[in-house]
Amino acid sequence: MNSITRTEIGAVEIVDPDDRVDNNPSTAPHLKDLVADRISRRDLMKGGVGAMAMAGFSSVALTAADPALAQARDSRGPTTAPMLDFNPVGKSIADGVRVADGYTATVIYATGDSLDLNVPEYAGNGSEANYDRRAGDHHDGINWFGLNPLADVPDRSSSTRGLLAVNHENISGTAQFLHPLGETNLAATAGPRPESEVIKEIDAHGVSIVEMRQEGGQFVRQRGSRYNRRVTGRTLVDIAGPVRGTAYVRTKFSPSGLTSRGTLNNCGHGVTPWGTYLACEENWAGYFKRNAGDDAQRPVREVTQLRRNGILQNSEGFAHRRWASVLPADANSTDYSRFNCSVLGATATDDFRNEPNTFGYIVEIDPYDPLSRPKKRTALGRRANEGAWSSRPQAGRPIAFYIGCDSRNEYVYKYVSAENWNPLDARRGGMAAGDKYMDRGTIYAAVFNADGTGRWEPLTLANPKVAAGVPVSANNPEGYQFQDLADICVNTRLAAGAVGATRMDRPEWTAVNPFTGEIYITMTENPDRGNSGNSGNNVPNPPLDAANPRYWRDTKGATSQGAAVANQRGNVNGHIVRIREDGDDAGALSFRWDIFLFGAQASADTPAEEANYQANVNLSGLTDANDLSKPDGCWFSAVTGILYIETDDNTFTDRSNAMLLAAIPGRYGDGAPVDVVNLPSGSPNQTVTQPVTVRTYAGRRMTEATLKRLLVAPRGAEITGLTETPDGKALFVNVQHPGENTGRAGAVPSSVALTPATPNGPFESNWPGNAGYGPGGASARPRSATVVIRRVDGGVIGYDPSKRMT
Repeated sequence: MNSITRTEIGAVEIVDPDDRVDNNPSTAPHLKDLVADRISRRDLMKGGVGAMAMAGFSSVALTAADPALAQARDSRGPTTAPMLDFNPVGKSIADGVRVADGYTATVIYATGDSLDLNVPEYAGNGSEANYDRRAGDHHDGINWFGLNPLADVPDRSSSTRGLLAVNHENISGTAQFLHPLGETNLAATAGPRPESEVIKEIDAHGVSIVEMRQEGGQFVRQRGSRYNRRVTGRTLVDIAGPVRGTAYVRTKFSPSGLTSRGTLNNCGHGVTPWGTYLACEENWAGYFKRNAGDDAQRPVREVTQLRRNGILQNSEGFAHRRWASVLPADANSTDYSRFNCSVLGATATDDFRNEPNTFGYIVEIDPYDPLSRPKKRTALGRRANEGAWSSRPQAGRPIAFYIGCDSRNEYVYKYVSAENWNPLDARRGGMAAGDKYMDRGTIYAAVFNADGTGRWEPLTLANPKVAAGVPVSANNPEGYQFQDLADICVNTRLAAGAVGATRMDRPEWTAVNPFTGEIYITMTENPDRGNSGNSGNNVPNPPLDAANPRYWRDTKGATSQGAAVANQRGNVNGHIVRIREDGDDAGALSFRWDIFLFGAQASADTPAEEANYQANVNLSGLTDANDLSKPDGCWFSAVTGILYIETDDNTFTDRSNAMLLAAIPGRYGDGAPVDVVNLPSGSPNQTVTQPVTVRTYAGRRMTEATLKRLLVAPRGAEITGLTETPDGKALFVNVQHPGENTGRAGAVPSSVALTPATPNGPFESNWPGNAGYGPGGASARPRSATVVIRRVDGGVIGYDPSKRMT
């Protein structure tokens, strides 16, 4: 999710491997070459909404928060949508959270906050230890799980007491603030990293389970709750599904291949119909290093696997932070050496050559059972998982989970369970239901056809395209043959390339409309799209196609993220794709699609604004009240049906920090075909010199009634993760990595990295301390945090029942 592709810390440059276009050497056909393939194997099914009340963890449940909402719902969804009831907040580059008038935004849980009465509260000076009992860093995906106000039992209708499950994605850009004087020995030529620092950094990853209770009208963290729990980068986890016990995951730590340690880079999330939490491992590849000459120690197929995931020999990933250099106090410990995945021993159980294969999965956690062990559900595949959102459950039909792979030119997936849904499992809950629905099923990769249809390609050896393997090419001189289902589950990206899945503009969060079942997928950006001239390697940039139809040239002024950029090229601002499964069946093999929203500056189509303007960048008709760049997260309120959109932006920040917007979603097909005329970007590397016209399928244009800005973040932050209480009166949102650009060259205003010489900054951000939360005040170290948004009048967020629209 993190939008920063390069970070400089002292003399060390850290590069996110998932931003390398050459991680995907596939030359799959593009939409202009594809013929519509309308396949449907299931008839229309009704009645999914009641099942989505599923485990009752969202307030669609059995009654709506307002009778008008209940009356608006038919078998497929609402015939009308609520009006957005607030005036949009303006854009801001200030270092604070701004929210619309009539709303409040209150910090309730920030990095370093204690989860244990025996662990001191956050001191704000880097002296804090025991991060396995504190809030981690980079708050991301989040979900509310209700508890009975009077007893320690689940109550999924409770809005006054509950558990928040919170992902802690990484520490990129903010690790310096975890330590008293920044990180020690980070440079490759330095000595070993201190064990005390690395333990803190590993434990700052993972997931929090924290109890919240309303007290005096405010949500208050319950430090002494028996439910409080941290799942970190060192927690013991089970490997489940087809990969369990196979040679792919046998290591020195687990020669049987049945267990692994930790979960890392948990970005987006999901919630199961039976009431468990899904943490999704995204840029896990960046934590590993390989020694020079390691390719020669391995079979060619292993080298192909590693390269496809961006784990190159003689390199360290963007997040590695030299963890493998630690000399542990316990000489038998392998907590750190596992992050060097080079071939060092006689067999795979003598080293950690397979350690990367134990990451990259959807991780299931039962928040109600603090003694339960998380499970990595390998049947759903391995990739840079941004999220995993469930289809609307329908009795007697399979469950689907929709997944984006967050990297440029990657794919959209779904997993369909082998077992059909039994609504009784919503009440039983627990990990046993996960064993039933998430250990046996089929992974599919999406192909978006040029005529607005699409198909799901099964990633099984029964598919001749998978059985044929990855063909030999200049970038893959040996090809690749799949051996079994476990191979496909470990090397899912290779399998998706083999079937010709469509390379998309960095697919991230998925969201399923709880009333219509339609799927929304954010495409955050792609500077490599359309021969934009940004590629610096030997893999050609993917051409424009109907599902990824824009490139242009944009300018940006200097910001706290760094110096001005004269020419931002490609798909600079992103878009959101919408899918309707044929027959409204989550197990269908075909679908229809359109583009719900095109990110853009309101003024993008004016020649006075852009260096090389074109009149069809702002295809959604955005204004100053709702223009946005790089949609990253998206999430539906089950109470109001509002679609919330979150941004993680580094291209529009001369105008505004990242933001949260609310949208009336409409339905698939509510717009019309659009011919997008793309002008050459002006890059000296670009070979295209004439306009390129692409036909796409746009949703209805936005208005200031259907899309509004609700909140703006502090400096350096992204807005991510959303959940609500079942009454719809509290909306929880995460503010991730404020201040992550501290010390960047050319930044305005300037900042300096935390070092022994500059212990007090200035930092890019001082939030939330400068807003009165925790120590430090105006000079506080920045912290990621969970914020709760509420209406001043106590009403449902975003919705006024006195106003309606068709």
